[in-house]
Amino acid sequence: MTQMPDAKSPLKIGTRGSPLALAQARETRQRLMAAHGLPEEAFEIVVIKTTGDDRAMIAADTPLKEIGNKGLFTKEIEEAMIAGRIDIAVHSMKDMPTEQPEGLVLDCYLPREDVRDAFVCLDHDSIGMLPHGATVGSSSLRRRAQLAHRRPDLELVEFRGNVQTRLKKLEDGVAAATFLAMAGLRRLGMEDVARAAISPEEMLPAVAQGAIGIERRMADARAEALLDAIHDIETEHRLAAERAFLATLDGSCETPIAGLAVIEGDRLWLRGEILRPDGSEALSDDRWGDISDGAAMGEHLARDLLSRAPKNFFDWR
Repeated sequence: MTQMPDAKSPLKIGTRGSPLALAQARETRQRLMAAHGLPEEAFEIVVIKTTGDDRAMIAADTPLKEIGNKGLFTKEIEEAMIAGRIDIAVHSMKDMPTEQPEGLVLDCYLPREDVRDAFVCLDHDSIGMLPHGATVGSSSLRRRAQLAHRRPDLELVEFRGNVQTRLKKLEDGVAAATFLAMAGLRRLGMEDVARAAISPEEMLPAVAQGAIGIERRMADARAEALLDAIHDIETEHRLAAERAFLATLDGSCETPIAGLAVIEGDRLWLRGEILRPDGSEALSDDRWGDISDGAAMGEHLARDLLSRAPKNFFDWR
């Protein structure tokens, strides 16, 4: 019998302190409360500052690759879990490395939100309407490479910070436009910030975009039982394909990679794209297969793209 958390022994939920991270932690808490009939006091949200949250680096638009890699937003949280200071951790899955530290497991996903990128601009309604030579801000190598490939005339600059910080930068004229994830805006109740949602056909999103993952200690039976009740199996299948694609390509914050798996009936459709950071070349393809074969499809698609890439395609890595 699982010992349920209560006010005296709450389940400690670790998260970053940004408005979006807190919204995701609260959604997780709400789903756990509903699934198990527990009061809010049975859960404690614990905010942990990560390397990627350094305010000076955000203000200076320091590129993520100069600070570290994918573990930028997870390392300190995972250390707190290993040390027992928190019981579970709520993550944006697009920030997660494809491998977990020893003793930790990531096997719970919430139902996936909107996967699309949001076009955010004060004066224009779409990428195509941006004037020649306009400045566009983004810290995402994927978005920058995709933009450079589709609109090589644009001036691309580094652009970091939460939604509020980025909007302020647009108002200050640092850039004419930027991009956010539609999922984040929806979770914050700020959908109106987006001028438009960009279809995957125009810009394939980041692997796992819009998905929340919940990490726990492998040996923690209480956390496992609690999380099992809120796990979304469709999101699991989709991410298995996308993250296998990413892992086979050795995806990191230094690699412009896009990928999206969609379930249609009893079939899974996986699309993938790899680009040079300067946008001078892009390779893409897709696969259809059985839902249970997602991980194998992801690996196969990645190897196919790698085999088609010119010898010097990854010289920048």
